[in-house]
Amino acid sequence: MRQRYTDCGEKLSAASGINELMEDLGRALHGGGMIMMGGGSPAHIPAMEQVWRGRLEQILATPGAMETMLGDYDTPRGRPDFLETIAGFLRRETGWPVGPENIAVTTGSQAANFLLFNLLAGEAAGERRRILFPLVPEYIGYSGQGLTPDIFRAWKPGIELHGADTFKYRMQFQELTDDIAAMCVSRPTNPSSNIVTDDEVRRLSAMARERDVRLILDHAYGFPFPGVVFGEATMPEWEEHIVHTFSLSKLGLPATRTGIVVAEPEIIQRIGCMNAQLVLATGSMGEAITGPLFASGEIARLSREVIRPFYRERAQRTLAALRESFAGYEHYRVHECEGAFFLWLWLPRLPVSDVELYERLKRRGVLVVPGSYFFPGLQEEWEHTGQCIRLTYGVAETSEIQRGLDILAEEVKGLGEK
Repeated sequence: MRQRYTDCGEKLSAASGINELMEDLGRALHGGGMIMMGGGSPAHIPAMEQVWRGRLEQILATPGAMETMLGDYDTPRGRPDFLETIAGFLRRETGWPVGPENIAVTTGSQAANFLLFNLLAGEAAGERRRILFPLVPEYIGYSGQGLTPDIFRAWKPGIELHGADTFKYRMQFQELTDDIAAMCVSRPTNPSSNIVTDDEVRRLSAMARERDVRLILDHAYGFPFPGVVFGEATMPEWEEHIVHTFSLSKLGLPATRTGIVVAEPEIIQRIGCMNAQLVLATGSMGEAITGPLFASGEIARLSREVIRPFYRERAQRTLAALRESFAGYEHYRVHECEGAFFLWLWLPRLPVSDVELYERLKRRGVLVVPGSYFFPGLQEEWEHTGQCIRLTYGVAETSEIQRGLDILAEEVKGLGEK
């Protein structure tokens, strides 16, 4: 049978390279015999798993709690008591004047961004409205989310060289063009771990306010939870043109698929309507497990005292291991590690593409993520995009990470220089 697909269907199915990559990462994570240095899964932190086990035991011991969690539909925006709880948590932790009318739950924060991108941008009244990424590289999951073709634009960053082997991307501000409906920044940034500074956020906010567009801040790794921030950063003040997204995944609950949107009520009402059509109701497990922990403020404490120190130590160990593996090879730089779960490696003399390096490493039992997938919306050709790879230190044990880095360095050194 010759099937005819819509333009949207063709566009989504054309993202096969990223889909194959995600299939590889999923197989590796579930017993594929590979050294897992790709993907963005959180670590299995024993202290956090003890918390989740305790909460599940409490739910099972409470008459009706399990039955409600598994057997009842929630509203399209989430459990009403959870919306109240999150609003109270944010009032205490950030000072934002928000209520439940400012909160919507989604099936993961990636779904939240999909809904926001296509709510705000696309074809409208004969015009095409776009999403701008003010700093790339940016999250791989954004790249295929536009239902309208050519929906993304990006500003090319500046590069600051630091010391002998590190660097940092800097935002290069430009004028907003008339087709921009919203800007989006992840903070800390997946993949580079770069933190957009407080001053840069304020400047983006001022531009958005002046041009009457939205600024979307993706806090999947940031404050106030899970708080995997090593550099200097604070939460911005509440402004109605800023939309915030959060996730339970990086707390250690990725399988619950729970995202949270915080915005002015009109946006939230529309997210609820879209949820109702797409998924009918949001999933309950993440809300049921974490609700009391948000209500008590325990999530903030766990973020500060358990999650952040765990990843900070992992980052420091992995960076030391990388330097040990690449000893004697001068042509590499790693981005300043300011948060999240990743090291972003730049190989300016790499004689093959990042995708070819990925395939070579996969054949040797090591999974990384090619960097060229992380530049959505960048219009100009830039050699740098094919010279980077993302390494995660959240999943594999330290000994495995060292072995994987040794294989990576051996492969890069063996390829020679361009």
